Amino acid sequence: MTSNSPSTQRFEGTERYVATDDLKLAVNAALSLQRPLLVKGEPGTGKTMLAEEVAASLGRPLLQWHIKSTTKANQGLYEYDAVSRLRDSQLGDEKVRDISNYIVKGVLWRAFESDEPVVVLIDEIDKADIEFPNDLLRELDRMEFHVYETRQTIRATHRPLIIITSNNEKDLPDAFLRRCFFHYISFPDPETMRDIVSVHFPTIKQDVLSAALETFFALRDAPGLKKKPSTSEFLDWLRLLMNEAVPASQITSPDELPVMAGALLKNEQDLTLLQRLAAISRASRR
Repeated sequence: MTSNSPSTQRFEGTERYVATDDLKLAVNAALSLQRPLLVKGEPGTGKTMLAEEVAASLGRPLLQWHIKSTTKANQGLYEYDAVSRLRDSQLGDEKVRDISNYIVKGVLWRAFESDEPVVVLIDEIDKADIEFPNDLLRELDRMEFHVYETRQTIRATHRPLIIITSNNEKDLPDAFLRRCFFHYISFPDPETMRDIVSVHFPTIKQDVLSAALETFFALRDAPGLKKKPSTSEFLDWLRLLMNEAVPASQITSPDELPVMAGALLKNEQDLTLLQRLAAISRASRR
């Protein structure tokens, strides 16, 4: 029997994850409504880490399903390993008599049969075929599915908290969206970014951080940039600046590319653009 009573648990953030008030509200709304939480935002804004921290905060196990372009919805439920059964039958193995020996449980099956509520991460759902979300509608709605090979119906003992992430690479079906609570993680403003940095690098020099923030946000605002650097790339860049003991005076310069720019810029088009902008800035100062 599925536990259908609304959860009394609440997410208040963790020491390792800076969650804004609206993000905490979204997680708690999904818990209260018992609906999947669909989280969108730029790559590198902490969508995947959110599921990890929500599970840790609520004291629940985390089951992760990372979606690829070839992933099919049934793989989250179960897969029938017909090849192994055929091989075993050719070898005369007695276990071929029981077809359940060849049923491989997916993430959702394991979540449904768990003795305690779990958090399920369906990561980057927009990578899959457009029909993928629709193929999961019934299972996510009813918290049950049928195993045709064994004629079983698997029902959730406890309704899991399902967190679904998307990088907005393609639109999701309206029928699927109606069944989710939606939240868009906005890119952090400078003050929120300071809070994030303080979690990861509590000993960073403030003049270095201020110079790095100024350079980073100026870079994101550069017109024509193909790929804006993300939060995770900013943190990688800060780690390099600290490891190399780069002083603040060498970080901020409109006339040069940022030091160790390879941590922030990930394609030659953006590198060329920034080089041209730096050259224009130098020329204007002559």
